[in-house]
Amino acid sequence: MRVLFVAAEMAPFAKTGGLGDVVGSLPRALRQRGVDARVVLPLYGPVKGRFGDRLTYRFHFQFHRPPGIADIYIHSTEQDGIPVYFLESWPFFSGGDYVYTDLNWDRKRFVFFSQAAMALAWELGQGRDGAAWFPDVLHVHDWHTALIPFLLHESRGAPGWDSVASVLTIHNMGYQGWDAGGYLWEAGVPPRHHPHLVYQGKTDNLLGIGIAYAHKLNTVSPRHAVELHYPRFGEGLEGLIWVRDADFTGILNGLDIERINPVTDPALPYPFDADSFRTVRPRNKAALQAELGLPQQPDVPLIGIISRLVEQKGMDFAIPGVRRLLAETDAQLVIIGTGKAEIEQEVRRLEWDFGWKTRAIIGYLPDLAQRVYAGADLVLVPSRYEPCGLTQMLAMRYGALPVVRETGGLADTVENYDNGPADRGTGFVFLFEEPDAVRLTLHWAIDTYRRRRAAFERMQERAMRLDLSWERPVQQYIALYEGALAAARQVTPTLSEIGRGWPR
Repeated sequence: MRVLFVAAEMAPFAKTGGLGDVVGSLPRALRQRGVDARVVLPLYGPVKGRFGDRLTYRFHFQFHRPPGIADIYIHSTEQDGIPVYFLESWPFFSGGDYVYTDLNWDRKRFVFFSQAAMALAWELGQGRDGAAWFPDVLHVHDWHTALIPFLLHESRGAPGWDSVASVLTIHNMGYQGWDAGGYLWEAGVPPRHHPHLVYQGKTDNLLGIGIAYAHKLNTVSPRHAVELHYPRFGEGLEGLIWVRDADFTGILNGLDIERINPVTDPALPYPFDADSFRTVRPRNKAALQAELGLPQQPDVPLIGIISRLVEQKGMDFAIPGVRRLLAETDAQLVIIGTGKAEIEQEVRRLEWDFGWKTRAIIGYLPDLAQRVYAGADLVLVPSRYEPCGLTQMLAMRYGALPVVRETGGLADTVENYDNGPADRGTGFVFLFEEPDAVRLTLHWAIDTYRRRRAAFERMQERAMRLDLSWERPVQQYIALYEGALAAARQVTPTLSEIGRGWPR
């Protein structure tokens, strides 16, 4: 099976969130199972700057569309055994120091990218990069490439395209590519007459178009798949999710456990595993405290927050709760992240007011983040909504117990502590989106750390031994592709065939 991923992000080349992590690791897991998975990305300016020496120019072709002829240059590299193609074309993807810009320009850029990615697939099928390679499945991600299922639908009468399937993965319903009608008309994209788009008024919504036309759909956790059926999380597209329910599923993301491994992580001063964490992991905590200039106190719980500082991540109600907690009990805190200016300011104030036990790092330092996972006792993830979430999975992998809100993938991956000997539990779970829910749940977790250390350590070991790999999800994706291929290749009878008693 040949699968072409078309996405706006892929770690390590371009990454702003979980989308980049998934596209960076899922194709590798698929290739290990015999699927020929490849990736197409835009050639952003930062990619040229950081990875230009790794890129090889492959070929050039011209793409004709109503605004004019676009010259497209294809470069490639290999990442962890995954062939990756980079699409360069002025003025959309040829320079600058950005991945995303304002929505007006980005809608135009990604409509073009979707069209050009289809053209690239055709060129690869003609052997432009050596041996001919043509996808069986186009796997697209979020609104940036959600136009492709419609473009594939419109091409189904052309030889070759009639048996290609499309799969759309929704990573974040909060961003949809709204009001793209003018950009679609300018790019020569035909009108969208799907009845569900028409009666729900979504013919100009790029993500809605993908939901309507993709052969199969999924989001990145089973719980979030349920949530997307309702207005609280569906963001106006819940009606489309309902009518596509038979083709929609939730598949939990996995981790690249070979790379994300406390035994081999070069960022950690003291490697450890589930057998040695009781004796070795405290040394990582002490080293982290020393690095941050915090008192090296092994019995004082250390709380980590590694997050975008935005409302979606619950930071607007979590920070006030954490502030009260720091005033009430002896605990240390380290926060790493960037985001909304007002929330960044509140994070800075935490360090100003509790400087002897709090550190705020506005930015993102990947190696330091790994050391926080390996040294913190607790990691707070209070998201308002979280389609899957990797933070809580990374925390458990490294032996930090997550404190999470009950939503999406957080609910799917973190089992709540039984408040006893820890016969159950890999973390601490709360529901309400308010400061006191954060404060009181952290008090519960800290009290467990201080008074029930054996139970706390039992949960740490259970969390570290969880199977968070891609092993099961990749099987589910292969089944999803097979279902999409069956749908794409389904024969639709003509009226004359029906009159003759089709099928015979």
